[in-house]
Amino acid sequence: MFDHVTIRVSDREASQRFYDTVLAVLGIEMTSKDEWDDWSLAPAREGEPVTRRLHVGFPAASYAKVDEFWRTGVDAGYRSDGEPGPRPEYGDDYYGGFLLDPDGNSAEAVHYAEKLRDDGTVDHLWIRVRDVAASKRFYELVAPFGRFGLRYDSPERAMFAGRTGSFSVLSGEPTENVHLAFPADENATVDAFHAALTEAGYRDDGPPGEREIYHPGYYGAYVLDPDGNSVEIVCHNR
Repeated sequence: MFDHVTIRVSDREASQRFYDTVLAVLGIEMTSKDEWDDWSLAPAREGEPVTRRLHVGFPAASYAKVDEFWRTGVDAGYRSDGEPGPRPEYGDDYYGGFLLDPDGNSAEAVHYAEKLRDDGTVDHLWIRVRDVAASKRFYELVAPFGRFGLRYDSPERAMFAGRTGSFSVLSGEPTENVHLAFPADENATVDAFHAALTEAGYRDDGPPGEREIYHPGYYGAYVLDPDGNSVEIVCHNR
């Protein structure tokens, strides 16, 4: 579902150590500096503060791996955000264990019957928002460009899902400064996304164009969601 999800961190080395320690248990290895496939870190800086109040779930191959993820983190001195166990409120066979990363974001290992991700490492995100209905309208506009759709809708939560992976917007104190990027096959899709969202009144965060700082052929555009998080459609032209 995601091309990449990026969080801003207050201490790059500390956050890298946390994620490298606990994700290795799940068989998720670093693919490059500060990146684990579609999950990545970037240092906070002026105008781009630390990501707060985000929840991310990573897939585990078994209940035992969920237990090991949690125990490895706790033994390394990281804070628990919920011991491993069944979470029937999320599904009959849902089993998760939760830790807090160095900036207080919630990281989960989760196992359930559906097939493990084969195209990335992020199973799901929970993003807290001021107004669920407003955020739902925004992401419904993004959906045809990002190749995902609305799967669950209530006054307190809207869930969007792609072929694999999902994200939910939930009522609460808003998540701050997370970056979501969704893949496109053509530059024209990037252009159309930016035009549709800005014409609908959403704030531009970067017009369509090449970003060779990432790699030759990287073509992306950025818009801010109602809570100020940056959402991108990107074509890699590879």
